[in-house]
Amino acid sequence: MTQRKLFAFDIDGTLLDSNKRPLPSTVAALTKLKNAGHYVTIATGRSRYLASEVIRELAFDNYILCNGSAAFVDHQQVYKRLLHKEQLHEFLKEAHAMQIDTSFVGLDHSKRSTSYNPAFMDEAMQSFGSTTPELDMEFLEKNDVYQTLAFYDATYEHYFDDKYSELDFVRWHPKCVDVIPTGGSKAATILHVAEGLGLSQQDVIAFGDGMNDREMLKEAGTGVAMGNASDEVRQYADRITDDNDSDGIWNALVALGFLTN
Repeated sequence: MTQRKLFAFDIDGTLLDSNKRPLPSTVAALTKLKNAGHYVTIATGRSRYLASEVIRELAFDNYILCNGSAAFVDHQQVYKRLLHKEQLHEFLKEAHAMQIDTSFVGLDHSKRSTSYNPAFMDEAMQSFGSTTPELDMEFLEKNDVYQTLAFYDATYEHYFDDKYSELDFVRWHPKCVDVIPTGGSKAATILHVAEGLGLSQQDVIAFGDGMNDREMLKEAGTGVAMGNASDEVRQYADRITDDNDSDGIWNALVALGFLTN
């Protein structure tokens, strides 16, 4: 067998087509990679409960969640990094004064803390087939929070970036950003998992299409941007494949020599 590699796949716009389903070619590609002895993992902004259907349907044993704030290998958690509570409270006070809605993401639950603009929240959450979380203003105090969603558009782009040393703001939708621990990313956690598996940075092949995939496309040994990725995301990749409706994952793996037609 060729040396083992770690293949990391974003979910929305990458593993799933525009109908939110995996293509048959994608299912076949994942099976062949696993049968060849490679490691495969999801690398998503979703939490575990929002990724559970994909994990189950595509038989993933490994998954990186919440934009890298949690990682599981063989279904066992190997990495955990929660949001800095003090700075999160400071950010929430400022955001809520500006009537910016927020919601909190745990591994298996998500709850919102405000209801200023439900339409903003609905549009962002429905973009990946989810729904706006239920209201629970006590969730933050009673649960581990891996990331926070802040629902604001380009009006406040970069407004918070330099205000909170322990928080990073990563846009994934025109009306929503992920609030994650500073320096946290899919990329950093993928490399942490790879090291634990005895693999190097060059052994990592990452597939993605979104703004929160930029770091992992850049830092992977090989970064593959889907054809549906924006020009801004594409510039971080080593190669561009076909889009998520046109066998992009399969075709890239054939071009890289991991699969044959």
